[in-house]
Amino acid sequence: MAESQKKLAIGIDLGTTYSCVGVWQNDTVEIIANDQGNRTTPSYVSFAADSAQRLMGDAAKNQASRNPTNTIFDAKRLIGRQFNETHVQQDMQLWPFKVISDKEKKPVIQVEFNSEKKTFYPEEISSMVLTKMKEVAETYVGGKVQDAVITVPAYFNDSQRQATKDAASIAGLNATRIINEPTAAAIAYGLDKMGASKTSNILIYDMGGGTFDVSLLKIEGGVFEVKATAGDTHLGGEDFDNRVVDFCIKEFNKKHKDIDLSGNHKALRRMRTQCERAKRTLSSNTTATIEIDSLAEGIDFSVVLTRARFEELCLDYFKASMEPVEQVLKDSGCSKKDVSEVVLVGGSTRIPKVQQLIQEFFEGKEPCRSINPDEAVAYGATVQAAILNGEGGDTCKDVLLLDVTPLSLGVELFGGVMSTIIPRNTSIPKRKMATYTTDTDNQTVETIKIFEGERYRAKDNHLLGSFLLEGIPRAPKGVPQLDVTFDIDANGILNVTATCRESKTTNKVTISNEKGRLTQADIDNMIAEAQKFKAEDKALADRQRAREELITYCDQILDTVENSAEKINKDEKTLLESTITDTQEWLEHNTEVDVNQITGKRREIEAICRPVILKIHSAKKTASTGGKKNRRR
Repeated sequence: MAESQKKLAIGIDLGTTYSCVGVWQNDTVEIIANDQGNRTTPSYVSFAADSAQRLMGDAAKNQASRNPTNTIFDAKRLIGRQFNETHVQQDMQLWPFKVISDKEKKPVIQVEFNSEKKTFYPEEISSMVLTKMKEVAETYVGGKVQDAVITVPAYFNDSQRQATKDAASIAGLNATRIINEPTAAAIAYGLDKMGASKTSNILIYDMGGGTFDVSLLKIEGGVFEVKATAGDTHLGGEDFDNRVVDFCIKEFNKKHKDIDLSGNHKALRRMRTQCERAKRTLSSNTTATIEIDSLAEGIDFSVVLTRARFEELCLDYFKASMEPVEQVLKDSGCSKKDVSEVVLVGGSTRIPKVQQLIQEFFEGKEPCRSINPDEAVAYGATVQAAILNGEGGDTCKDVLLLDVTPLSLGVELFGGVMSTIIPRNTSIPKRKMATYTTDTDNQTVETIKIFEGERYRAKDNHLLGSFLLEGIPRAPKGVPQLDVTFDIDANGILNVTATCRESKTTNKVTISNEKGRLTQADIDNMIAEAQKFKAEDKALADRQRAREELITYCDQILDTVENSAEKINKDEKTLLESTITDTQEWLEHNTEVDVNQITGKRREIEAICRPVILKIHSAKKTASTGGKKNRRR
């Protein structure tokens, strides 16, 4: 197969605050820089209220303070969730953009776009971030990319994993595998230790912008086996930012009690940007100054935040992150002294207090900082993509990844209790069957309700979906034999089948389109919408390029006139200058015209300017030729 036709696979770390993409080339992973030269891209999407312009990545984040209500971030904190969940309701109080509920009680984001109100599912926003990462990769490799391995937090439930796959579909990507972020980081850490005979127990402590995971992996030869995983899908750098923002609001209110910042989204966005910057500064300095000119009603705001104060504000979060570490050690049956290495992943692990708590927990063991915490997850995902794509060569040929299911899976029994079929931390892929029976006489239909979670009562766990098993022959209760089979694939996606042994009737469900999910029709509509966006984005880019080319042409004409004034007469100079001035005014007053009108305008001024420009070049050529003849004489 020719090189140009070879299918490329990429690895994407789809983060809450930043995303990262890599590709396997020349027997190694290349982490790809975006158009701004940055190797991580903000997971931001912005919509213009009065035009069809949509921005993604750095461009969206850079204008967030000017357009806060239409700039979307943290979509990962909504993906696969229900509108009435506690975390969703709490986050809504902090976001400048509006989140509403659809008919199915799923959260949707409402923005003003192109002079009309428009709603987007979190999957759509995530798909736009994935589209940006796809474009970054395609620009780098110079061709189309379709296959991708995408990472999710280890503690993402089935709904959130399926929603991430949906987001990939909308972005035009085939998610060949969904893998856990700490597992991907372990691959990044362990790839250069392949072939070592010694068995290593690696604890991955992964704290990013919005999610937190801890996983314990056993690395033996090329086998990466996840022994246990735990975490919190709602803990990370964004929560620390929120605490600092609250601190700043209180400081501002101490001096200006009559000014309410709560509804001033622009002021809060500017404050959040500065608070995030201060948090980063405190990782290397002991103090950081938060300064904002004209924060509200012309009043400047300034406060000094010390590292000690920051640690005090967030100490409960830091301490809470140690609980999953204890849980993972307990579940895996591994003691602290058996942990060979503690690997830190995610930007929030740069916080000194986090590092201190981990070191104290492991009795002085220095955490490993040999891998880039921002890029490790994308690195590991890219390795997995290379393996699935038949690449990787000798470097990856022996890598075998054994992941686990993060939560217990089971069905509801009579009395409302949950019967676990697949316990948490079971290696996947996994297929397991359990046999049940009816609880009333002459029962012909059984409702199979599927849950995930660790609580005793089914209703306290998360309902994944349900279906009916019909055709059960009439019999006394306890006689019919109903076999329920749970089948989890390598992506952690669940298929459930129920069969009545007596009648041989069967029904099954893939947990993908139940309540709280997108239907296939929804996904198809969003794919169509994404294609429409793609066309609009291309038209906007073409228009902007045409405008810039016309502006450059105008500047070149003015430079030529300035440098060649003696070669043209006064009327010609006036003609060129007035033509260019008219064109610049036309561009200023016609910002929404399409590319054809801009191209037409350029042809129009070229027709006016070309004869004079040719005259100038001709005069230069004659002078140059004349000079050579004089030298030959």
